Amino acid sequence: MIKDTSAQDVSVKPTTNYKKPLIIVLTLLLFIVLCSQVFIAQTSASVSVELKRVNTATVIIDTLIRDVAASGKIVAANAPQVYSPERGFVDLKVKAGDKVQLGDVIATLESPELTNELKQQQSVLQRLHGEQQRKHLEARRQTLSLSKTLDMAQVELNAADRENRRAQLSIEKNLISQIDLEKAVDELARAKLTFKHAQQEALLAKDTLAFELQAAQSDVNRQQLVVDDLTRKVNNLSIQASVTGIVGNLLVQEKSAVIQSQALMTLVDLSNFEAQLQVPESYANELGLGMQVELKLGARTVMGVLSAISPEVNNREVTTRVRFDEPLDNIRQNQRLTARIILDNRDDVLMIKRGAFMQQGGTVAYKVTGDTATRIPISIGATSINAVEILQGVAPGDELIISSYSEFKQADTILLR
Repeated sequence: MIKDTSAQDVSVKPTTNYKKPLIIVLTLLLFIVLCSQVFIAQTSASVSVELKRVNTATVIIDTLIRDVAASGKIVAANAPQVYSPERGFVDLKVKAGDKVQLGDVIATLESPELTNELKQQQSVLQRLHGEQQRKHLEARRQTLSLSKTLDMAQVELNAADRENRRAQLSIEKNLISQIDLEKAVDELARAKLTFKHAQQEALLAKDTLAFELQAAQSDVNRQQLVVDDLTRKVNNLSIQASVTGIVGNLLVQEKSAVIQSQALMTLVDLSNFEAQLQVPESYANELGLGMQVELKLGARTVMGVLSAISPEVNNREVTTRVRFDEPLDNIRQNQRLTARIILDNRDDVLMIKRGAFMQQGGTVAYKVTGDTATRIPISIGATSINAVEILQGVAPGDELIISSYSEFKQADTILLR
């Protein structure tokens, strides 16, 4: 019988390896924790949004510059229109784009009616001058006649006075009778009365002649005013440039018939420009003269002040004018520009960058905490082009979503992936 190998076998105690099961257990526990976190997050957040699809900003305390954006163009501050002074036929001396100097003749009018009326009134003035001269001669003649009458009365008075004195001497010597003496006295009284009346008639005649001459002079002066006015109108038929610049555009054709006060052309003063801005109607009540305006002309940024505000609204916009702080070169009429009207400055304001979240009315916002965003109520104050003042609901350093909330469906919590 063959013996087994039991005598050759050696008893060995089994060794236990705990490393592998421990690794497996830890792996399972970590997986369970991760799954639970994902489950909890998914259960608390009803909407999930990719982080790269939203814009966030941090709430800060800084100076808020309230402003309003506007667009406009460069316009000439002085661009007068030229009007026809009378009715007639226009003869244009310039073309659109021509340069003109102050006082240059830019158009003439042919008005036969006005020219003929001037000649008629000049003829009337000459006739009145002739009548005035004739009245002067007549006054001299009447003055001479009155002087003659007064001198004759003086001579008769002197003669009557001598006769009276002779009669007085004669009555003393009894050479004449009492009746002759009384006759001499009556002749002296009659001569004195005649001389007195002659003096009064001479004074009255002089006043009358002076009045008639004054009336004639008044007629001449009145007619002279008529002639001067017509002469002025005829001289104005040569229309002169009121500014130094260029002819903007012609409003009538050559040799066309025009009426009084009809616009003929526009002149542009190239030495004085302003900016004309169109501001939204909602900001009309906040605008004020003298406000600072920042304008961008291409790559240049210049400053100006609000100089005029239109009292009416057209197409839901208000037209304003801005005067530059200093003269500018290399700018042209109707050149487009953008502007920022500075309404006011507020220091130490809790604010955040402006974004599309303002479409919700500025009453709610989403505050970012880790990988979630929570819907919170807020209250906003002043706004500007780039920033928004937040009155309550947040604290400095908070991070908010400032992009549109249209995809959030008003969810209370958003998961940011």
